[in-house]
Amino acid sequence: MKTGFTTRAVHTGRGYVGTTGAVMPPVYLTSTFASGNPDGFDYTRSGNPNFRLLEETIAALEDAKFATCFASGVSAITAVVSSLKTGDVVLAEENIYGCTYRLFERVFAKFGVRAVYADLSRRANWRKIRELQPALVWLESPTNPLLKILDIAGISKLGAPVVVDNTFASPFLQRPLELGATISLSSTTKYINGHSDSLAGVVATNAPVWHERMVFAQKALGLQPGPFDAWLTTRGARTLALRMERHCANALAIAGWLEKQRGVRSVRYPFLKSHPQYRLARRQMSGGSGIITFELAGNAKAFCRKLKLFTLAESLGGVESLVCHPATMTHASVPRAVRERTGIKDGTVRLSVGIEDVADLIADLKQAL
Repeated sequence: MKTGFTTRAVHTGRGYVGTTGAVMPPVYLTSTFASGNPDGFDYTRSGNPNFRLLEETIAALEDAKFATCFASGVSAITAVVSSLKTGDVVLAEENIYGCTYRLFERVFAKFGVRAVYADLSRRANWRKIRELQPALVWLESPTNPLLKILDIAGISKLGAPVVVDNTFASPFLQRPLELGATISLSSTTKYINGHSDSLAGVVATNAPVWHERMVFAQKALGLQPGPFDAWLTTRGARTLALRMERHCANALAIAGWLEKQRGVRSVRYPFLKSHPQYRLARRQMSGGSGIITFELAGNAKAFCRKLKLFTLAESLGGVESLVCHPATMTHASVPRAVRERTGIKDGTVRLSVGIEDVADLIADLKQAL
């Protein structure tokens, strides 16, 4: 019987209860295992019950055959890109997470993996897939921080393996593998865990060859999470649907309010009709998620510091509201000229809207404006 998303979230990943009947599995805080045990564990770097439970959960939520967990979202990115070889080309959306850009430009470039960037929200640029024959096409949708929506299904039909960083949407709102992508990658630190108390990442795929590469990377490169982080992430995923519904409702209300405020030059939110890819977002996602990006006419950093309920901090996706100044925080590692060419300006502000009472959040934004 095919069950619904929330039922899968609650009931998957509850194994290894032994004879106790524990409703929640324990944390397996062990570095090693007795040789020859029936479950095949030997050393936690090579696998742990908490890893397997998290991987079962994410595979169920992504509708994937396979999932592999890692120590962070950046570890998951490292696992994927480390499978490439010298001379390979990655065609990447030009507006990607600053740490992804840094990995491509300052780490993997040294080993001969070349990243080429293009605005892949423009269909005219898809021709680069035929021209470059890339080893991977690297997408984020929505992108960080400009919330561009990319046509995952359309790009996935063009023949190259497609990686989608699904962190901003989560599998509750968008499942890239169902749209034709090869890999769905997430920093589970964000929405999937949802409580800002652990780091982890995951790669989901239906391709056995990519699954084998991810298992190898997890073990060979030491990219595995800690058992407690895996346990916390599995715990957090159980309430993903409920949290995302509130994140989406709050963010849509705030985005609509921001559009009417003096001093706000522009607002980006996928489910606002003013968003340039609004129709695609409605077709591809079941909700707009909890991230809003807008541009202020005044001093953006001063605005961020005046907020009381939105904490000025890195990250996103927790139950609490956060505010970020991308130019000096998440995308500080991207050269200014590159940032500004893609649309990240000094006045750009990114909100991660939490699950608080929306009237209180709007009041906080109002006093800071």
